[in-house]
This record gives sequence, C-alpha cells and structure tokens, in this order.
Amino acid sequence: MGCPDKSKEPESRPMTSGQIRVPLVNPGTRPEMEHTEARILAERGRISLLYQVLLNSEPIASGWEQMLTAVRNKTTVAADLRELMILRVAVLNEAAFEFEAHIPHAKRAGVSQAKIEGLKNIRLEGGYSEEEMLMLKLTDHMTRDVLVPDAVMKEIQQKYSAREMVEIVATIAAYNMVSRFLVALNISH
Repeated sequence: MGCPDKSKEPESRPMTSGQIRVPLVNPGTRPEMEHTEARILAERGRISLLYQVLLNSEPIASGWEQMLTAVRNKTTVAADLRELMILRVAVLNEAAFEFEAHIPHAKRAGVSQAKIEGLKNIRLEGGYSEEEMLMLKLTDHMTRDVLVPDAVMKEIQQKYSAREMVEIVATIAAYNMVSRFLVALNISH
C-alpha cells in the first residue's frame, strides 16, 4: 500500500453544520453564559450559529460581541461602504457563510445586486463610485497583502479624519478575523 499523494489539492466539498470543528453551545444550557447570551440577544435579536460556536469561550464570545457591535453599529462608516468592505473580505477569504449573511445587510444599506455580484470578480470593474473603489482597494490590500501601499494610505488620509481612518481599517481587520474564524472552523449554512 503506497502513501497518499500529498502534492494533489484536497477535494473541495461543500461544508455543512455537521462538519463544524467544535460543538455548538445551545443557548440557555450554560448558566455562566447567561449575561453574555443576554447581551448577544439584545444586540443581534438571536443567537446565531456563529455565536453558538463562540459561546464555547465566554471571554471570546463577550469580547467578539462588543467589538463587532462597535464596528457595525457605533462607527461613522457609512452602512453601504461597510457592507461592501465586509462582502469583499468574505469573497477574498472564501468565506461563503459571511458573504451570504451580509447580503441582506448590504441590500438594506442600498447596495445594488449588481454591485454585490461584482464583488465576486477578482478584478473589480465599473459600477462603483470613486469612494467605493478606494474602500475596496484598501480592503483588497489589507486582506491579500496585509501591507497597504503608501499611495493608497495617502489617498485615505486626504479624504478621512483620523477617527474615520481607524474605523475603516478596524472594519476591514475585524471582518478578516470573522471570515478566517468561520473558514477555519468550517462554519457554514
């Protein structure tokens, strides 16, 4: 019997919730999570699949909820720009769960279906405003390369205040964390 050929790419299979790499925590089953679950419910209206995974660690679930609530609901970043950045991060990181979860948010923020679909193309073309393209360029650099070219940051600095810059960069960074967490633990619909 020979060794398997490790040079071949692993076969790609669609993930199901049965393949999540940690157990789900059913809401209400751990008394020590009561406060954290109450905050999640207050902010999100439900305890989603993602939070059922996060509840395996109360400190992580609590910190995650606070950070992502700040990013999504307490910054000056326009909702449409925020959702474009989030969707683009999901595309670049192959986080289908994230992408699908944010389509309704993007539509509520006024992002057209054509722009949502356009984010799936590696080379972004037409249909996006100058500001949207700048945000997507920053998103692509932060997600693909980590390092952002000085020319891109200079353009950002000319258009946005320090607070806005921190909030824009934090949004992209936070959703890179989210998408990478989802992908690593096989969290999908």
